[in-house]
Amino acid sequence: MILLQFLITERYKFVSNKCFVMIHRKKILLLTGSMNQTTQMMGIANELKDYDCWFSQLFTDNILINFLLNKTSLLNGTIIAKPFRNQSEQLLREHRFNIDYKATLHQYDLVIFCSDMLVPKRMRQTKTVWVQEGMIDKITWVSKWIKRLNLPPILCFNTSLNGTSNKCDLYCTASEGYKEYITQYGTNPDKVKITGIPNYDNACQYLNNNFPHKNYVMVATSDIRETARKENRIAFLKECIATANGRQLLFKLHPNENAERAIREIKSVAPENTLIYTEGNTHEMIANCDELITQYSTVVYTGISLGKKVHSWFNVDVLKMMEPLQNNGTSAANIAAVCQAALHQNEVFSHRTLPLSNISIHNMQQNENAYAG
Repeated sequence: MILLQFLITERYKFVSNKCFVMIHRKKILLLTGSMNQTTQMMGIANELKDYDCWFSQLFTDNILINFLLNKTSLLNGTIIAKPFRNQSEQLLREHRFNIDYKATLHQYDLVIFCSDMLVPKRMRQTKTVWVQEGMIDKITWVSKWIKRLNLPPILCFNTSLNGTSNKCDLYCTASEGYKEYITQYGTNPDKVKITGIPNYDNACQYLNNNFPHKNYVMVATSDIRETARKENRIAFLKECIATANGRQLLFKLHPNENAERAIREIKSVAPENTLIYTEGNTHEMIANCDELITQYSTVVYTGISLGKKVHSWFNVDVLKMMEPLQNNGTSAANIAAVCQAALHQNEVFSHRTLPLSNISIHNMQQNENAYAG
């Protein structure tokens, strides 16, 4: 068993027919959260095959946060809660990825964060890269006070401070618009690399699909109530019906949403021919719709990228400025290139930056020495 684990985690180079030398593979820990974050990290790991990649659900060493997580229900709707961990680990096992929850098995050369709102102190001595998941929530007065008082950002109960902590060494973001956002609220702009983000960088691929319905008004709901925020769902549903103006409606529920309650509410006010989905490829459903209605959902960017008329609780003109880079699905490779640069930088550079700003993604992938400084 020990030999098997040794073979899995190390590479060998044969130097003759009688002997070989061991080449140590650098270890990378990828932190997961929602299913979207988990699939993004899996895509990045697939571009880092020369490294020993392990996965852990996002965790913290903050005493207050761990108390709230273990002794109360306040954080049940957040990605550090057990239901999200169970979903992520199930998917990781299905794809035969290694799991090291809370990084207890190994020392790592690099940690890739899905959120910088929780960066354990023991990880801050390691090189760190943050990867943007998707849409970042609006800054609220709660967010501003939490930042001013230097409290744990997760207490916002939203993602408004994600990417703004300046705690990671490098930040991989979706677009120029999001770079401006996270630097405005605290992250050093020299750290930020515009790579695009997996799952939202190739919207055109969804146009060719087998989804059976077309020409409807689609509504992609959000898990607002499940994350301790207020929502008048019935009022929202009536607005959707008014927007559809007699056209067929299709609802795709957020995966973290209380589906039984949401379905009951929709059926109480929507027309009988309304379609309701709790599962399925949301992007393909958007590709087939005539118009898209969202609340706080990153999938609005799929609609924008496909030229759909979209509605959002965000300013749509601002969203168009923040639209993730469309690079034919190469964001995972771009992020992997940034990670490789960090790993092969000779100096320890905790909270410093790498000179990547003027280097093209193509060159980054072709010659890591060119962008490693």
